[in-house]
Amino acid sequence: MKSDSLEAQAAIDFAADLIRQSRHAVALTGAGMSTPSGIPDFRSSGTGLWSRDEPLEVASLSTFRTKPGLFFEWFRPLARQMFDARPNAAHFALAKLEQHGFIKAVITQNVDVLHQRSGSKTVIEMHGTLQTLTCTQCYHQAQADVYIASFVEDGTLPSCPKCGALLKPDVILFGEQLPQSAWFAAQRAARSCDVMLVVGSSLEVLPVAGLPMQALDRGAHLIIINNAPTYLNIRADAVFFNDVAEILPAIAERVLNG
Repeated sequence: MKSDSLEAQAAIDFAADLIRQSRHAVALTGAGMSTPSGIPDFRSSGTGLWSRDEPLEVASLSTFRTKPGLFFEWFRPLARQMFDARPNAAHFALAKLEQHGFIKAVITQNVDVLHQRSGSKTVIEMHGTLQTLTCTQCYHQAQADVYIASFVEDGTLPSCPKCGALLKPDVILFGEQLPQSAWFAAQRAARSCDVMLVVGSSLEVLPVAGLPMQALDRGAHLIIINNAPTYLNIRADAVFFNDVAEILPAIAERVLNG
């Protein structure tokens, strides 16, 4: 439905009322949050990264350990897109809702740091971050900016300034466990919220996909904005198939200005 239709406006008003009346609303964001910023998602037919590449062959911890060159060859164009990306209107809308006290936390599956760059403060990064790299030998952690720039520009593999070993981007690869502190924080947020706003996530990747169920089981309302159905659409109070960069700012405008 078009965002300016009467049906869409009624749904926007309803979603905004849920957020405005909430005491503890949280957001859960996925790759679709950043596609308007030019970063491809993983599962869309024909355009998603996994429609072109086999994830376990290019983005697993095993591949990184045994064939790091193959991993970095796959990762380089994605790193370029993330390095060049800018927050879109959906990122700024969430940040504004947080700044005004309506959103208490953003749980994200994204590693692109666009939430922080748009002004969000309480961001729980479930799949790590492109902001830092860690040495595979001495575990020195380095800020990624200078390394990612040279890697994107000429393919220079990042090496540790302390010992010279390879630096691994602090993103969670297939075969790695989620950061324990992030997982515990996400569960606390899901279990304490009274509204969960799911934005740009297909809710297909466990265990993060189970967080909305934890919220629903404790009586929370659920709002879903995604371009494809999820397994929880039938349980949601409001569902939008619109562009996140169009619908989320419209909801935020109604929350903030009535």
